[in-house]
Amino acid sequence: MKTLYAVIVGGVGGAILTATIYSQFLSTEMDMTTSSSAEPNPLYWVAPMDPNYRRDEPGQSPMGMDLVPVFADSTKDDDPGVVRISPSVVNNLGVRTATVKLAILQESIKTVGYVQYNENNLLHVHPRVEGWIEKLYIKAAGEQVSKGEPLYALYSPELVNAQEEYLLAKKRNNQELTLAAESRLLALQMPAESLRQLKTNQVVQQTIVFKAPQSGVIDNLAIREGFFVKPGTTLMSIGALDDVWVKAEVFERQAAQVKVGQLVTMTLGFVPGKTWQGQVDYVYPTLDAQTRTLSVRLRFANEDMLLKPNMFAQVIIHNDSTQQKLLVPKEAVIRTGTQNRVVLVVGKGQYKSVEVSLGQVTNQFAQILDGVEVGEQVVISAQFLLDSESSIQSDFMRMSLAPEDNIQYKKADKIQDDDAPDNVDSADVEGVINQINLQTRVANISRGPIEKWGRGAATLDFVFADSVSLTELQQGDKIHFTFEIRDGDFLITDFALTPQEHNHD
Repeated sequence: MKTLYAVIVGGVGGAILTATIYSQFLSTEMDMTTSSSAEPNPLYWVAPMDPNYRRDEPGQSPMGMDLVPVFADSTKDDDPGVVRISPSVVNNLGVRTATVKLAILQESIKTVGYVQYNENNLLHVHPRVEGWIEKLYIKAAGEQVSKGEPLYALYSPELVNAQEEYLLAKKRNNQELTLAAESRLLALQMPAESLRQLKTNQVVQQTIVFKAPQSGVIDNLAIREGFFVKPGTTLMSIGALDDVWVKAEVFERQAAQVKVGQLVTMTLGFVPGKTWQGQVDYVYPTLDAQTRTLSVRLRFANEDMLLKPNMFAQVIIHNDSTQQKLLVPKEAVIRTGTQNRVVLVVGKGQYKSVEVSLGQVTNQFAQILDGVEVGEQVVISAQFLLDSESSIQSDFMRMSLAPEDNIQYKKADKIQDDDAPDNVDSADVEGVINQINLQTRVANISRGPIEKWGRGAATLDFVFADSVSLTELQQGDKIHFTFEIRDGDFLITDFALTPQEHNHD
């Protein structure tokens, strides 16, 4: 039993084996109950992997698997799509169910990111005059500097001339010229300490020492001693590490769950066992066109200076939503590409596939927007087998016969009382083909009256038997055909074109 259960929940890779074992269990169940008058006889047998392949007696499908018996159910006439499975078979298959419930969907987003400088505190150092680097106090990127610490000494003829102009205006005791010369020195970014020395000593300084405007880490060091620099040259950058940014990416489907201010937990392999608490600082407005991900900026305090730029981090963005949503386990949802379904438990041993509209989907749960209600039971294991049988007669099974006109016809689910008497199972009649689908072998035909049944003319869907060739048929043809009532379908077993009406221009 454990082996069987493992195969069933194994997924698509074990579908064929699952279907085979499933048919064996149902066949065994049928044999065990044959002697009991209380157990009804099967209506028909169906291929486990092809719900459209039906037979009136046991056998094998074209794929070589045993056909599965389908039993009658009193609810089918009123509720198409309901199938019944014997309780012992349900137990053997390991059918498990879950309750549809209202709950808060607080699925956290797990992703990765990289530590970066807080760009609000990242400072770039540029000269405002041209000259030569006489001395470089910082030798390599990554060095820690404190505010006021020397960075480099610069010899600039422009600064020398500006100092001489200041001293000349000072000697002439011309206050306006002195103020103008001082303003020029400040505009050329002469350090305040060097300006005080010039005022005190009245001596021109050939080399000016420039100091760090803030504490931090040296980055992008682009100069060496002896370099000639000019305005616009980026000498270096100084990044503060009191707090840092972490740039992470989330998938497009998770973008709506991320908001500024959400709490974030971060861990790094650099410091095992330690966690950092931060928050979402900014959500970027555009997605990456190649990766289809949304960039998110996270912010963390870094008092102990353990976080360093370009470190790899694992982050968890916590969902703080308080809104209750209608949820089912994720594994309960059957996705077909064009439709989403779940298998409902409609009674003891009775199941039905229903279409649902999906909302948010997480690793554990799926939000249902429409299709089920709170308190209903859905199948979360072996649901694919149940869905295959329920789809044969469920009301969402359609065939499109005229795509250009968007016309759809519903396949006949069951025999209506006014279509044929119980004691008659075949008839000959003439009709006109309104629409025909050669792939599904189903045609919508306006037939004439059936006198022996006492039935008037009607328009119905008919199924052509596999032995009947359809190569000569097309829309508008008039045919004389014989049909039988078999397995709930109107099955055409033979036909002949009406010669005087047949025309294929």
